[in-house]
Amino acid sequence: MISKLTQKRMRIFKSNKRAYWALMLLICLLVFSLFAPLLAHDKPLVVSYKGQLYLPMFQFVSDTVFDGNLPTEADFKDTYTIHQIEQNGWMILPPIEWYYDTVDYFSAEPVPSAPSKRHWLGTDDQGRDVLARLIYAVRLGLIFGILLTVCSVIIGVLIGALQGYFGGYTDLLIGRFLEIWGSLPQLFILIIVSSLITPGFWSILLILLLFSWTSLTGVVRAEFLRTRGLDYVKAARGLGLTDFQVMLKHILPNALVATITYVPFMLAGAIVSLSALDFLGLGLPVGTPSLGELIRQGKENLNAPWLGLTAFFTLTLLLSLLVFVGEGVRDAFDPHKKEKA
Repeated sequence: MISKLTQKRMRIFKSNKRAYWALMLLICLLVFSLFAPLLAHDKPLVVSYKGQLYLPMFQFVSDTVFDGNLPTEADFKDTYTIHQIEQNGWMILPPIEWYYDTVDYFSAEPVPSAPSKRHWLGTDDQGRDVLARLIYAVRLGLIFGILLTVCSVIIGVLIGALQGYFGGYTDLLIGRFLEIWGSLPQLFILIIVSSLITPGFWSILLILLLFSWTSLTGVVRAEFLRTRGLDYVKAARGLGLTDFQVMLKHILPNALVATITYVPFMLAGAIVSLSALDFLGLGLPVGTPSLGELIRQGKENLNAPWLGLTAFFTLTLLLSLLVFVGEGVRDAFDPHKKEKA
């Protein structure tokens, strides 16, 4: 059963039309990006050839199946393969017939090429379809941001809870550590560490996690300090509950109220951090589709404005939606906020 307070918060959030529709659009973007291979790929969804069905996205289909000479995987951009399928069967292609790393070797224009019927948003400086890379970049950015935000929330809540609940030397030691850690030049440390290790999805995630959790610790600490002396907490201790049970069942739910309002803004910060590292060339491996990489290509190819502008407006859209959602969540959890009549 949903409590009356939760129902009230949901109504307040829905009353903010901008935040509500921003959340719906974000969910749609996430869902569509998760199914990116079905939207943008250089392999057909289904192929029927001489009465046999094949699923090239999920199975290895040899070139010899289509009467080719080599036992390698079939190239569905090859004119001979296309002709054979047209003569002896049929195939269903994705809406965008390009994968994020597919190079268009048959393009009649020099790369980067401008938007056309063949490439709706043009190609980059390697001859790869920009729209396909953009779809996969949005998926990568959202997944990376969600993982980093979840990990940051877990660590931040845990450290803040220990600091606020036990107080004393625990609060003092953690507080001094956070002061020293927070005074370090984060950007320079991220650049140095990123240049020393082999870049990758998980390594970049761990690097950014070093600092991303600290912004939430103070909020959780303050909530635990405020709540630990209340009567119902003292009564829970008097009943024999352990410190862990008191923190988990009686204080943490109240601390999460303040935490939830930070989550959309932390997610926006995570996406910006990844994009910034990719833009500087210190992020994900070369060839990985990312918004920062597309923006960097736009800077390096001023004669192809569609590269930078496409990625810039996409990043702006994502961040704007997250800010709108954050404002709606903040209003929904504001105890002084009243429902609109």
